[in-house]
Amino acid sequence: MPSKPELTHLGERLADLGSRFEEKTRPRPGEDASTQGRGLFRTLYWNLKDLFTQGVSKEAVRDMVRRDVRDTYRYFARDVDFEALRRLPWYKRYFATAWKFFLVLAYRLSPPRRIAFAIAMFALLFGWGPLIGVNSDENGTHISLFGNPGGAYWLLSVLIFVSLLFMELKDKLDLKSDLEIAREIQFGLIPSKPFEQDQISIHCTMRPANTVGGDYCDIVHLDEHQVAVVLGDVAGKGMPAALLMALLQGSLRTLVTAGLRGSELMTKLNQYLCTSIPSNSLITLFYGELNTVTGVLRFVNAGHNAPFVIRTQGGLERLHSNSIVLGVLEKPVFLESETTIGPGDQLLLFTDGITEAFNLALEEYGEARLGAFLQLNSRLPQEQLIQGLLNDVLVFCKEVKPIDDMTLLSARRKG
Repeated sequence: MPSKPELTHLGERLADLGSRFEEKTRPRPGEDASTQGRGLFRTLYWNLKDLFTQGVSKEAVRDMVRRDVRDTYRYFARDVDFEALRRLPWYKRYFATAWKFFLVLAYRLSPPRRIAFAIAMFALLFGWGPLIGVNSDENGTHISLFGNPGGAYWLLSVLIFVSLLFMELKDKLDLKSDLEIAREIQFGLIPSKPFEQDQISIHCTMRPANTVGGDYCDIVHLDEHQVAVVLGDVAGKGMPAALLMALLQGSLRTLVTAGLRGSELMTKLNQYLCTSIPSNSLITLFYGELNTVTGVLRFVNAGHNAPFVIRTQGGLERLHSNSIVLGVLEKPVFLESETTIGPGDQLLLFTDGITEAFNLALEEYGEARLGAFLQLNSRLPQEQLIQGLLNDVLVFCKEVKPIDDMTLLSARRKG
């Protein structure tokens, strides 16, 4: 069901509509019935139009027609083996394709709804024919709705389909409400405000591909002059990845509180994850301990995308992976590396949702475009830089909806 804010907003709109309608229907002195009637219907029309069109934009309608229809088809067609169907003779191919889509749709439903869906489909086939019948008898020729017996089957089919639609819509709204709550919780787990300590300022942003995502971004205060910057990516998307992301954050912060640092922290974290996450899951993670006075950065890169260090001289340095991903081997060796963020330098962490975003031509944004953007815009303020990069990726994708979470973290040293 809709969340409380949604219900409140909808209730306010309905109450406003009712008050305006009641005010218009109240007779005014000297107003005749015909004038009052025209004003009544005019007011009703505009109020209903406002109720259903408020908040609707041309872009949203265009996305619904282009993107949503295409994504829906891809969702159901991904389980259909089109290569095998192409090898069939043409007179078998179309029937087999329709049968495959019927099975795909049916098995997306619960067993009772699956039976109702099958009954509706067969009723639709049995009722194939005109809905309007033309009958002749001794009293003449007359037209009757559902004059053909097949019309009753069509009516039964429509009623079942509409009932199933409302059942599925109710389930979707319930799930959407839960996901919105989960989204609020997840965004509460990541830093929402810029972080500043001594000479270091840190900004971050996250854009999930779905309502919730599997990217992990964190800033952990270690001591008076030490802060940990963390960026990770859980394999997968949606709610399963979000749950693993919450598990990762809780585990890492617990180990930090226990006093573990660097490679020792990563070893303990990996041991815990190996016993807690599914065997087919893995996590890439960049963990760095940054001295907010000297700019010295000691880090472990466990299979994550190599961050950029934007130097004031104009060059780009990469902090490549030096260790294996988390959650795969129980006793790997995690190595520490070190670099220095000089005055004016900037560290940029990112997830693969940035570089692997693609457009209609199936071209990836790629690390080359990312590096070129950073070179061209290195002088921008941090927040403008990461928001500009995110917008640049979305412009590159155009009508293609990003399929992976996109997260950015920027740490800049003053000077």
